[in-house]
Amino acid sequence: MQANASPQRQGVPLVLKFVVLLLALSAFINYVDRGNLSIAAPMLKDELGISASQLGILLSAFFWTYACLQLLSGWLVDRWKANWVLAGGFFLWSGATAATGVVHTFAALMILRLLVGMGESVVYPSYSKILVLNFDEQHRGFANAAISAGLVLGPGFGMLFGGVLMARYGWRPFFIVLGLASLLWLVPWIKWMPAGRRQVSEPTNVPRLSAFLRLRSAWGTAIGLFAVNYVNYFLITWLPYYLVRERHFSMDHMAKIGGGAYLLGACSATLTGWISDRWIGAGATATLVRKLAVGGGLAMAGAFVGLAGIGSSVVALVLGVIFFGVASSSVWAISQTIAGPQAAGRWTGFQNFFGNFAGVVAPAVTGFILDRTGQFYWAFAIVTAVAFTGTASFVFLVGRVEPVAWPPAAGFETTPVPIGKPER
Repeated sequence: MQANASPQRQGVPLVLKFVVLLLALSAFINYVDRGNLSIAAPMLKDELGISASQLGILLSAFFWTYACLQLLSGWLVDRWKANWVLAGGFFLWSGATAATGVVHTFAALMILRLLVGMGESVVYPSYSKILVLNFDEQHRGFANAAISAGLVLGPGFGMLFGGVLMARYGWRPFFIVLGLASLLWLVPWIKWMPAGRRQVSEPTNVPRLSAFLRLRSAWGTAIGLFAVNYVNYFLITWLPYYLVRERHFSMDHMAKIGGGAYLLGACSATLTGWISDRWIGAGATATLVRKLAVGGGLAMAGAFVGLAGIGSSVVALVLGVIFFGVASSSVWAISQTIAGPQAAGRWTGFQNFFGNFAGVVAPAVTGFILDRTGQFYWAFAIVTAVAFTGTASFVFLVGRVEPVAWPPAAGFETTPVPIGKPER
């Protein structure tokens, strides 16, 4: 692979650094809100008198709208201002979170979880569109890594503090205060949302979905994201149970280990993004750097999670979370570069639509295995196999990490032509 010739190294304006901070904070809030019902599940089940099957439906309802609306969300952010689409989605899911604390029926809770998924469905297409319009290639690694750090910190915060706060004050006040306080994020976002530094083609030239279905790299990123999400959702949904029931840790000990692991994962994501940008700024190709971070990190995460299943090593499990942070740092940087400003939203929507079915599959498959075998061994083994498949997808199915030349009239050529380095 050839290095890019003498790239110009320019700093990121202060206002864009603040934008990254706000996006990372929104990702943190996103994942706290996404997982808070799991933490409240025991108290909620007892209070409302719902069955285990009803609880399972509530826990999965988020993904029904979240996954299924990804294609629509990608379409929206490629045709409307991504800044405002993100703000609208944020308002919807935060309001639904606050309202969850005041309803008393299964049907009302179900509707609100569907609304949370609907609001959050715009998040990653909006992130991709905003970053590709405002950040050069050599700065997108850290920007995406900061968002990934928020993603990783959200579940850690939920495990470490959410349970403690709910046990002390109840689950209803937690939802109400969290939802209303989250709405404050909109104040600085509306004031500081970026204008966009790149010109984008007319909306009529946004590639159709059929264009992505014929592009090998689109399928490569989609399958790769499924693998990344499989690891992520396995850890989010089953790590607390594994530590308490399989390893016989107390709730307090579990919270410290889980929260600490996710904190280290957030640090590894941020550090990897910073190193990736420095490496590209020094002349390395985005193909080499981004694929090494995602593919290598995902392979190592799968390997360590597998070792944890064989030897019951908590250290290996923590290392698995750390390397998940490494992998998550550049997943979206790859898609943003290949899609370019013209199609970043729709590409992300397609990729997220496919990849988030892991949120449905991973918890269910793990539960089925536990019912049949009574142990976690095969569940951990499947995580490793899926992770290695994702690594192969990013390395071999995804082509060069360079922008595709989208032809006029929103079509797509059978053999896409790279258009060189992204605009500086």
